[in-house]
Amino acid sequence: MANEAHPCPCDIGHRIEYGGLGHEVQVEHIKAYLTKPPVDAGKAVVVIQDIFGWQLTNTRYMADMIAGNGYTTIVPDFFAGQEPWHPSGDWSTFPEWLKTRNARKIDKEFDAVLKYLKQQCHAKRIGVVGFCWGGIAVHHVMMKYPELRAGVSVYGIIKDAADVYSLKNPTLFIFAENDAVIPLEQVSLLTQKLKEHCKVEYQIKTFSGQTHGFVHRKREDCSPEDKPYIDEARRNLLEWLSKYV
Repeated sequence: MANEAHPCPCDIGHRIEYGGLGHEVQVEHIKAYLTKPPVDAGKAVVVIQDIFGWQLTNTRYMADMIAGNGYTTIVPDFFAGQEPWHPSGDWSTFPEWLKTRNARKIDKEFDAVLKYLKQQCHAKRIGVVGFCWGGIAVHHVMMKYPELRAGVSVYGIIKDAADVYSLKNPTLFIFAENDAVIPLEQVSLLTQKLKEHCKVEYQIKTFSGQTHGFVHRKREDCSPEDKPYIDEARRNLLEWLSKYV
């Protein structure tokens, strides 16, 4: 779910067959997938799920990739036990389903995760990455939590409002040129408004020819034309974290 007003074709792409390198933990009232880096340097990243939930193997694959680059990485269940969207679900019911899963109302869960990372994982520097629904959530927490060193919002956009441009710390926005539900006009508006109002570092990258979900929902071998864009977007994500976290 990228545009808050419309359901998105998040079922475009592939469910990666993947076992995962981490394990599941309990974080207060929610469950989470936790994966550790080869060497602990006191850095952590919260990965926020798309509409398919915290157990989606694609998202765990991305979390393990981030962990392999030096971060304790956690994928919490930000739906707090509510069922994720199912790929075979009836899209006509999606707006009602979404009403009970507001990406801008995750503070209770996010507070619990930050406490866990600081107390149990001894994290000193924390960043956040989110996909689709999670991209919207990243935008929200980057306006609310000044302790977050960096954020990466991947194909998630918040509707234009006066309060959505006051980012607290550096944020990278990744979009796809051919995203069916995030028109390029919305990306242009975000670019314009951030230029006018934002006081911190930010970057907006739109990847030509790509569709919603390309960073985490397409297999690397899906087509030779797409692979360079998938690789570049993932590299940009990691470089942003490395620079600021």
